[in-house]
Amino acid sequence: MLPIPERIRTLATTARVARLSVDGTPAPAQGGVDERGRPVLLVRPGEPLHGLCDDAVVAVNLTTMRRLGEIEHPRAMIEVQGWAQAVPFEQARAAAVSVSARCPDEALFDALERYGEPDAPRLLRLDVGQVIYLTGQESGVLDADDYLDAAPDPLAETAERVLAHINDAHRPQLAGGVTRHLGEEAGEVWLWELDRYGATVRTDDSLIRFPWPSPVRTGLCLETALRGLLCAC
Repeated sequence: MLPIPERIRTLATTARVARLSVDGTPAPAQGGVDERGRPVLLVRPGEPLHGLCDDAVVAVNLTTMRRLGEIEHPRAMIEVQGWAQAVPFEQARAAAVSVSARCPDEALFDALERYGEPDAPRLLRLDVGQVIYLTGQESGVLDADDYLDAAPDPLAETAERVLAHINDAHRPQLAGGVTRHLGEEAGEVWLWELDRYGATVRTDDSLIRFPWPSPVRTGLCLETALRGLLCAC
């Protein structure tokens, strides 16, 4: 399994902002996560954060989902706690791209073109204090340094592409391989997680981890390792 800081950072790359609280009070939430895992918020005039000075105490709840067939299941819930600060002008375009990846909105253009005007939408970013996570049966707290110093799994993009292909086109082979590994009928089988350390399979309502003999380093090696699970004898 990926080290916890790396795993949470990996999950955060595909997460969406689900909820926001400002000094403990719920507020409208729209945003994404930047390349360092920091939540970036698009704040409109009239919303609580719009008129506040820097360093408002904020908690941003992120969720990341896994679609299995027609149903979406939660993979993780991540709460990033910290202080909301204005994104500097020279970093605003990159911040807007981070938001648009999760929730495209024409107000992002307004935030860039009218940056700093009192009635323009604002782009705010969290100065991370700590991160609380719940994923599967694991939960805990990461301090800011552990979270920000971790990097997402370098194979994450390839892993998601391969996982989607397996779930779309090769579930019978996956079920057969898992059944042979377990020595009993596996039931309804989906590929749930895939990374350089192994694969996690969802069978009915249970998660089963199949570690690779050694960590893989390339996308090709990842596909080869997964093929070993599908073709297990």
